[in-house]
Amino acid sequence: MFDETLNSDQDLSAFYDAAVTIPCDQIEARPVEWLWPDWLPLGKFCILAGAPGCGKTTLALSLAATITRAGVWPDGTECTTPGNVLIWSAEDAPEDTLIPRLMAADADLSRVHIVTGIRTAEGYRRGFDPAEDMRALTEACERIGLVRLVLVDPVSTCVAGDSHKNSETRRGLQPLVDLATDTGATVLGISHLSKAGATGTDPASRVLGSIAFVALARVVLLAAKTTTDRLLVRAKSNIGTDHGGVTYGMAQVQAAPGLPAVRVQWGQTVSGSAAELLGDAEDGQNECEAALAQELADGAWYPTKAVQTSLDGLGFSQKQVRRAREKLGVLSRKFGAESGWQWKLPTPDQTADAPMTH
Repeated sequence: MFDETLNSDQDLSAFYDAAVTIPCDQIEARPVEWLWPDWLPLGKFCILAGAPGCGKTTLALSLAATITRAGVWPDGTECTTPGNVLIWSAEDAPEDTLIPRLMAADADLSRVHIVTGIRTAEGYRRGFDPAEDMRALTEACERIGLVRLVLVDPVSTCVAGDSHKNSETRRGLQPLVDLATDTGATVLGISHLSKAGATGTDPASRVLGSIAFVALARVVLLAAKTTTDRLLVRAKSNIGTDHGGVTYGMAQVQAAPGLPAVRVQWGQTVSGSAAELLGDAEDGQNECEAALAQELADGAWYPTKAVQTSLDGLGFSQKQVRRAREKLGVLSRKFGAESGWQWKLPTPDQTADAPMTH
């Protein structure tokens, strides 16, 4: 409580936090700066989301490679200035995944920096926690210099609490927003998509988790498969064009002798809204097939319940999963009373060996 004997016209700012204001005529207006014109703004937090199997990380690494060598963007515009890239990945190993894909994309590896941990003030080393260590990431950007892109994969790791709750998600993502503002880099978070129609007709609303992911991002890019193409589309932009896309494909190449990798093959630009361009991908069936194929990718037998739980977590219905199994020809077997049912992808000479009735 402050002293009630103070006069009403006395300065009370010493007793509480005061809002800081500034007249607009003292703020210099300036245009948005773009890393990739109309696609990725500098100094802003953005999201790239897609279903499993769409190649989200490979897409992001292709964009990173363009930055490192000042190449040509997928829509034909030029990256005028080479820059550095900082990557945090919780899902892919640098040695056998990230670096081979960067090599396949012709990246200048000397300009790509991968976060591998945190060194404490006492000299100990520990794992990097994106929910707690954003200040260290900002300092790393300043130390490296000319960082134009920061990749965070997946972006959900930045939320220490429940990523489906708006308040906790906003609190977790704010350091990413601040990182973009403080460094002037584009901060691109990688995310998954829920099934079509789960949260509305707007494709951007399908980004998995709280709506705060989309609300805080200035630009949202979606990657998806249709029956004819793979597409990268702009689903949301608060600061520029919010429609149009680019087709792309994925090619298996040799990044070096004995080092296979995947790279993006960019196609042509297309016009239209995200909903129009995604077309039949919006029913989620193609995405469900890609997700199921990824779950069973190594050809082993997997417990049916575990696979179904994973697909359910991505928002796919039982009907979609059943159709995906039929389309992929998934094999099904009962393996002991305790183990229950198992699934695997067929080899070219195999067909389904048990009725798919469960």
